[in-house]
Amino acid sequence: MNFRDNLAFDQSYLANAPAGEPQKAARLLIVDDIADNRTILLRRFGRRGFEVAEADGGARALEMIERHSYDVILLDVMMPDVDGIAVLKAIRAKYTPLQLPVIMVTAKAESENVVEALNLEANDYVTKPVDFEVALARVNAQVDRKRAEAKIASAANELRQVNDQLEQRVEERTRELVEINQQLQGEIVQRQQSEARSRFLALHDPLTGLPNRRQFRDELVSGIAAVRNEPGQSVAILFVDLDGFKGVNDTLGHAIGDMLLQAVGEDFRAVMERSDRIARLGGDEFAILQVGNKQPDGAIALATRLIEIASRERVIHGHLTTIGASVGIVIGSGGDDDPEELLKSADLAMYRAKIEGRGTFRIFDPAMDAHVQARRSLELDLRNAQGLGQFEVFYQPQISLSSRKVSGFEALLRWRHPIRGMVSPAEFIPLAEEIGLIVPIGEWVLREACREAAGWPAALTIAVNVSSVQFVRGSLVPAVVSALANSGLPAERLEIEITESVLLQKTDKNLDMLNQLRALGVRISMDDFGTGYSSLSYLRMFQFDKLKIDRSFIEDVTSNRDCSAIVSAILGLGTSFGIPTIAEGVETEDQLAHLTGEGCTEVQGRIFSMPIDAHEARKIIERIGV
Repeated sequence: MNFRDNLAFDQSYLANAPAGEPQKAARLLIVDDIADNRTILLRRFGRRGFEVAEADGGARALEMIERHSYDVILLDVMMPDVDGIAVLKAIRAKYTPLQLPVIMVTAKAESENVVEALNLEANDYVTKPVDFEVALARVNAQVDRKRAEAKIASAANELRQVNDQLEQRVEERTRELVEINQQLQGEIVQRQQSEARSRFLALHDPLTGLPNRRQFRDELVSGIAAVRNEPGQSVAILFVDLDGFKGVNDTLGHAIGDMLLQAVGEDFRAVMERSDRIARLGGDEFAILQVGNKQPDGAIALATRLIEIASRERVIHGHLTTIGASVGIVIGSGGDDDPEELLKSADLAMYRAKIEGRGTFRIFDPAMDAHVQARRSLELDLRNAQGLGQFEVFYQPQISLSSRKVSGFEALLRWRHPIRGMVSPAEFIPLAEEIGLIVPIGEWVLREACREAAGWPAALTIAVNVSSVQFVRGSLVPAVVSALANSGLPAERLEIEITESVLLQKTDKNLDMLNQLRALGVRISMDDFGTGYSSLSYLRMFQFDKLKIDRSFIEDVTSNRDCSAIVSAILGLGTSFGIPTIAEGVETEDQLAHLTGEGCTEVQGRIFSMPIDAHEARKIIERIGV
């Protein structure tokens, strides 16, 4: 007698059992390669009246299914010989979910296996460690459904007997009932599968399939409880944020960004220990939970590995992408640890890693909180500064050494905060570049500077610093065109100052943008010349209109032979290439005399004027003349 005959026999027996006679015990097969797991479940289901059989692996389970009949299979996903997914495929090749219900048993971290099992028509799933009451309820649901199916089959038999008497009319009615019955059965299975999928999605990220913040917090609570009374045990949280991911989204689109997140999530999960728990918290943030006695060494080793993995070049849908990762680590010892505070501390440590250069990890210490909170407060104020009108453009005169008159001004951004006072540009400009605010701020400075310069004498120029971020975003040329058109300033009176970093990134694209500006008539100046590695090569790459000597060389030009030699070399290059030169940070008469003697074209610095507001700039124009 094969399995299908056994199934028919069971249905017939149940359907024809005398009234009041106790039902036959449900037959349950437990499949798990770990003996302790089988023993616990076998004993507990046995106490609840089940006839329980056990198999220590997938191959043994398939052999037993061929030889015996069972009401429900409780099937572990991860097994060394034939895993649960393969066993499920073999079962479904012969039996439908109604004929032989299968409930998968899976660890929480094996989320992708749950999805695959449900797609292969597993009836339901439970997670490890197995909550017996949940498992019992789900097994009973399948047994009840199967027994209901047996009763339906019995009723169908009776209907068929009546059909013999009622001939064609009853035959047609029976067919309708069978169709309705099949439809109802299909709806039941579909509803069960839908409920199982809904339970899964409530605890998992739909994009990556990883556990979500809710499940991660539950596992963190369990981890804290597990180590609370275990000396030497601890929990570690690694908070991972991807560096440069926003740039991928902005340049390649969210679809590529989503695929990149999926790839990174898979790569991260591949290096996790089986006891580790990983989750996607949202956006480009991931979290990993470690429970054990090897901290902080275990967390440091994993953080280093994750940073290396995140930094790999990946080709996503034909696009080469390169990102990185910053990791914050916090170690908890159970006790009174609060899950939310631990997560917050890990987040702060990650934020500190970003501040200190990205692509690294930091372990939380309490001093980080005050430091990071202060920086976040500055960031919040910076985001609101432009809308509140706190930005001002100051102007520093540039003096022609041949005429000792004003030849132009450099526009410099200043932030006048109502409480902080004047915030140093060295403090807020790098932050604005990091969070992407430098583009709208830079465009505002460009508009204000052009508007103000349009009212000066026609011989005066205005120099505006441009961040490399504005080149990356590709919005610089339209912004310049708009500023010139709205102000009426002739293009040849605008000087754009760039640093070496502009030519280090996307050289062909950025050179094209510089040539577009040159075609408009705008002048291009190389700022901080001599401080980079490739300054000389850039003179061959692009014909600059001016070279600006960095203040670090001017400061010691009269007392340091190296500085003096570098300044002389730069001025000599300017003369050789026919490019005017300007020295910034000139403060003393000795410096001025030295630069004059070396043939410098222009200077700016405290010896003539500090950066001043627009009103004072107009006074200097009137006093010194053009």
